[in-house]
Amino acid sequence: MQHREHIAGIIFWGATVLSAGVTLAVLVFMVILSLPIIKNDMILEVLMGPWSPDYGLFGILPMIVGTLCIALLSLVFSFPVSLGCSIFIEIIRPGKPGRFLKKFVRLMTAVPTVIYGFVGVFLLVPHVRGFVSHGSGMCILSASLMLGLVISPTMILFFSQSFARVPKTYLNAVDALGGTQFQKFIYLLFPQAWPGILTGIILAFGRAMGDTLIALMISGNSVMLPTSPLDSARTLTAHIAMIIAADFGSIEFKTIFLCGGILYLLTSFGILLARFSAGKQN
Repeated sequence: MQHREHIAGIIFWGATVLSAGVTLAVLVFMVILSLPIIKNDMILEVLMGPWSPDYGLFGILPMIVGTLCIALLSLVFSFPVSLGCSIFIEIIRPGKPGRFLKKFVRLMTAVPTVIYGFVGVFLLVPHVRGFVSHGSGMCILSASLMLGLVISPTMILFFSQSFARVPKTYLNAVDALGGTQFQKFIYLLFPQAWPGILTGIILAFGRAMGDTLIALMISGNSVMLPTSPLDSARTLTAHIAMIIAADFGSIEFKTIFLCGGILYLLTSFGILLARFSAGKQN
């Protein structure tokens, strides 16, 4: 028995080392292929400048701003809906209605992102275009609304799990004291579940930054620096997808590895925050 446990421990340890090694190798790979930009002292120019290859300008600042705008706005749209759904599932109607809604949310996670993109193009974009009365409707607002729908299942499931971890005896004590549902949430559930809520927000934000198809299909893919939610924008992931066919030796092509490195670092930072918040909860 001990021999089997020893073998299993070696296998799990090896899998851990392999996963960490592959993750670091991806970062090293992107850094190496970004070296021409770093060696030519173009790093600040690329990070802070505009994008206009015809004039020798390869700045990715519009893509960084577009990524953050779309991801943050999608969180603004999806957070209250996700929080309300999780409260309904675990607190208000934890019986059959709550279980049904939870199963439906899990089903949403299995829908391919491209389906959401098609729905956005043919249903959401025309309504946004009619609402603002100008432009194509493919803008930060449209992409954020649809992306908020995509990331909401992640937050709902994390929020629900965090609320479910609160001991039932605490909830019964609040009911016995005559507390309302609002008081139960403000004074008991939220203080107990906030690390899990923060984890869900961080992971959903990482999902929003890493999504490609929604931004590629709905955001308009403008390389201009956006100034309002009604402006078109291009995200880092969409930029990578559109520039990948460029000449391998060009600076234009090398910038996609810098984009990948920025996404890598932002996502890694989010995961570390999620791990930290999960550790605080435990």
